[in-house]
Amino acid sequence: MTKLRNNSAQSTITMRDAFLVFGSPLIGEEEIQEVVATLRSGWIGTGPRVSEFERLMASHTGAKYAIAVNSCTAALHLSLVVLGIGYGDEVITTPMTFAATANAIIHTGAKPVFADVDRNTMLITPEKIEAAITPRSRAIMPVHLAGSACDMDAIRDIARRHNLFLIEDAAHAIETTYRGEQVGNIGDLTCFSFYVTKNVTTAEGGMVTTNNEEWARRIRTLSLHGMDRDAYRRFSDSGYKHYQVVAPGFKYNMTDVQAALGIHQLRRVNENWHRRDEIWCRYQKGLASLPIGLPATDDPDSKHARHLYRILVHEERCGKTRDRVLEDLKSFKIGSGVHYLPVHLHPYYRNTFGYREGCYPNAEWIGRGTLSIPLSAKLTDDDVTDVIEALLQIFS
Repeated sequence: MTKLRNNSAQSTITMRDAFLVFGSPLIGEEEIQEVVATLRSGWIGTGPRVSEFERLMASHTGAKYAIAVNSCTAALHLSLVVLGIGYGDEVITTPMTFAATANAIIHTGAKPVFADVDRNTMLITPEKIEAAITPRSRAIMPVHLAGSACDMDAIRDIARRHNLFLIEDAAHAIETTYRGEQVGNIGDLTCFSFYVTKNVTTAEGGMVTTNNEEWARRIRTLSLHGMDRDAYRRFSDSGYKHYQVVAPGFKYNMTDVQAALGIHQLRRVNENWHRRDEIWCRYQKGLASLPIGLPATDDPDSKHARHLYRILVHEERCGKTRDRVLEDLKSFKIGSGVHYLPVHLHPYYRNTFGYREGCYPNAEWIGRGTLSIPLSAKLTDDDVTDVIEALLQIFS
């Protein structure tokens, strides 16, 4: 940082020379060369690199099947579709998530029914899930928010007792484990994201993992127009194969250009996690004196994916609003994010389903104060110091 004089406060503040982009991914030379090799190969659509990425993902999670798609939203949608969820059905999920979780439910014709979260963990609570069950309930969709695992023992028990499907939104949770179980091999289906800010990125992309062969087969078919053969199998050097359209599918396939990134990203998943864990620990120590909420203590039996480092800024505790701190960080040339404003308070869900303030008070309390600061394996030690020093000065 460069030191500057703040005349209004008559104090010295520090300023970065370049803006620190929130969520900027670490892209290595291996990914770059793999993308170049893919472009030169002439096979840039769904092909051998997608197959290799799927194999690595199945190995990583321990699931029997992994099907690559073009987003986690597509993964969630296809998971619901193959379970036959549609008009008149309800799917229980959390309001403390990105809109894609709810939108995937809506796109099947079903209704998202929210269950409030715990203020400490910020995760959906089993008691609220059970209270939300009606005769129309078909599935539970917990979200492993920020990389922290939901209480899957209790949620699985609820799903089993009420004969409900369990679809995990693991967009933030590729490294997450729950009491020794790897996320991706717990629920009926698990959906991952490889968006640009995620711990493993393909720029855009997603994956479904499952141990059910029939669901896996149908997801693969539906992900590419409902054809019974993908392009790689139709045009490979074994000779042209005719295809049949067996269902009105979607255009949800991943490409080899994307998978070229993912192959090497996934091979470094543990290395990058350790770097983010180092940063996490520096934040926990460096910000401990501030009048803000820090992430909850880890469950010693589980592994946090270290996807988002979220602080809580409430005016009644620290004298500043969350949005003021967002702007203050921007003035220090540091990017930040909000994860999330509760889904039910966005205009569409208010107007369509009648949700209002007060429906889910814990999610709303978190939504007023939550703020995410940079957490990426790409960050240098100086970057981390800059973030800590900026927050110390903002609250001084």
